[in-house]
Amino acid sequence: MQNEPLALYIHWPFCLAKCPYCDFNSHVRDTIPQARFAKALRAELAHDAARLGRRKLTSIFFGGGTPSLMAPETVAALIEDARTLFDAAPELEITLEANPTSVEAGRLHQFRQAGVNRVSLGIQALDDRALAFLGREHSAAQARAALETARSLFPRLTFDLIYARPEQSLAAWREELATALQLADDHLSLYQLTIEPGTRFEALYRKGAFTLPDDDTAATLYEATTDLTQAHGMAAYEVSNYARPGSESQHNLTYWRYADYLGIGPGAHGRLSFGNALVATRRHRAPEPWAERVERAGTGQTQEEELTPHDRAQEMLLMGLRVYEGINLFRFYARTGIRLEDAVDQSVLAQAIQEGYLNLSAQTLRATPEGRLRLEALLAALVL
Repeated sequence: MQNEPLALYIHWPFCLAKCPYCDFNSHVRDTIPQARFAKALRAELAHDAARLGRRKLTSIFFGGGTPSLMAPETVAALIEDARTLFDAAPELEITLEANPTSVEAGRLHQFRQAGVNRVSLGIQALDDRALAFLGREHSAAQARAALETARSLFPRLTFDLIYARPEQSLAAWREELATALQLADDHLSLYQLTIEPGTRFEALYRKGAFTLPDDDTAATLYEATTDLTQAHGMAAYEVSNYARPGSESQHNLTYWRYADYLGIGPGAHGRLSFGNALVATRRHRAPEPWAERVERAGTGQTQEEELTPHDRAQEMLLMGLRVYEGINLFRFYARTGIRLEDAVDQSVLAQAIQEGYLNLSAQTLRATPEGRLRLEALLAALVL
């Protein structure tokens, strides 16, 4: 595993406001300490690169938080550092998440000049009422304007929408998605609204402030999503991600294929090979304590754990069955040291195959569309 290529994730933890559905590691500050966090991110990247050596670098992803609140010169410096410290692939994919507020959209040209070649816009809805419910800082008109600007600047573009919202009908979602597909380029991320622990939505939901579509309605919405995107030439290559062939997110495929990735910044985690060992890493979650650790020791890492073969098998199954391509059985054994038949409940596997939820060939285990619709329950029963 020592020759595994590497993806790089850079976490920017700051947001203008905390969205009520979000459980990501994001923080609101009156003033963002740009210079301090730029210096700390560059220092942590250099620290980890010295340990990893000159791996082939396949992608960089600026996530958050809201990375479009970063100073563009910080983005440029981190990209240059990564290219210097690692062997960048000629087709290096460099993605930055951005929100379509006027302030952030105004920086898109600078991010393109910094070297970003793929932008992911957090649109979430194309309806002003829904945007207000979701706590977004932009309007539907701003979203459309940002999409137009981004399309003119970046070779690749994607954006997110959240559906299965309160009182959202099938007809309303079909209309909204049809509009989105007209605005999209080659990729969309389409997520069903879920209630995450510790979020403001969880408290409101428990109080009965709103309800979500029942399971049957949610399934109908998901099936309509797949049908409409397919008709537009986009395949459901992962549970919530749709792309034209060749336009899949290479960075996110790193996670789903259970390949190596380095995560730097507050709360970032990673999976890194050293010889035949695979380690899980995690950084301090709170921004300021993370920065203090970097300033003191060169890294904000608080956890490093060597994963057992059983740990690896569990993680690879949980990630790999999310994607249409499924899990290559030879890669599974090489990455985990366990044969797939020893990592799953054989009776559950046989039943899932019989009921049309999984396909198993000599080379691949793959979830069917019906299986991906029930993936959470299926995995809970299947994985040992």
